[in-house]
Amino acid sequence: MQGSPSLLQDAMAAVAAEIDLAFDALVPMPGDTRDRLYAAMRHALIGGGKRMRPLLVQAAARLFNVHQDAALRVGCAIECIHVYSLVHDDLPCMDDDDLRHGKPTVHKAWDEATAVLCGDALHALAFEILSDPATHPDPFVRIELTHELARASGPAGMAGGQMMDLVAEGDSFDLPTITRLQQLKTGALIAFCVEAGAILGRMPAEGRGALRAYARDVGLAFQIADDLLDVEGDAQTMGKAARKDEVAGKETFLTLMGVERARAQAHLLVDQAIAHLHGFGAEADLLRAIARYVIERDR
Repeated sequence: MQGSPSLLQDAMAAVAAEIDLAFDALVPMPGDTRDRLYAAMRHALIGGGKRMRPLLVQAAARLFNVHQDAALRVGCAIECIHVYSLVHDDLPCMDDDDLRHGKPTVHKAWDEATAVLCGDALHALAFEILSDPATHPDPFVRIELTHELARASGPAGMAGGQMMDLVAEGDSFDLPTITRLQQLKTGALIAFCVEAGAILGRMPAEGRGALRAYARDVGLAFQIADDLLDVEGDAQTMGKAARKDEVAGKETFLTLMGVERARAQAHLLVDQAIAHLHGFGAEADLLRAIARYVIERDR
């Protein structure tokens, strides 16, 4: 089947609904003076985004016959980290955005202090979810998941890449540096999503090479596609501001490679990612479909 469009569309619709239901249960309104914080968390978490990261966890978990509930909980934890980073990125001290997923950003809907606390709370919630025995009965699996997500989201991963991105506004970066920036800022969390499926399936670290290579190539293709959308995309369709990198004067894959070369590189990376899955059969069709989608999407 090689990853049909209907397979991907059905999986995306299902994971979006499952994630929203899960967060509705995980973040209930307490009915006290914390309501403002919980309302902001729910605003950021529910009803927005492509849910690509939870989908990647589920797709990788399929390779190892992992129970869907476990993959969903890990997907929720990763989404907490991803959403917290967006809430903080949108702040005036960072990217200063007014719109996210077609909705007002948290600091616009409430205020900056609430947005900071919202991000802090989502960061903590991610590790609360992972460390809960409901995620996996094996404490060693939970410890490895927690360790790897912490590394992927910290200074050696997403936060480190975000720091490089801030520095990029005043410096001229070459292609290897931009590649490293994106491998940390975007790629580290995407890589964890795929590896999490293998961790849940108790696949030893030495047996995850093909999945790591797939995730590396998909992560870079995803970022090149984001750069293309920033230049060519429609803000209303994307649900966020366009051409932000151009306004900020940042070097990107497009400014360094040109649009057509960057587009060709993204397609090459997707082909490489799919080739890394040659050792798997139909159980990897969803991973193949996701790889193709990252360069075909319009948001």
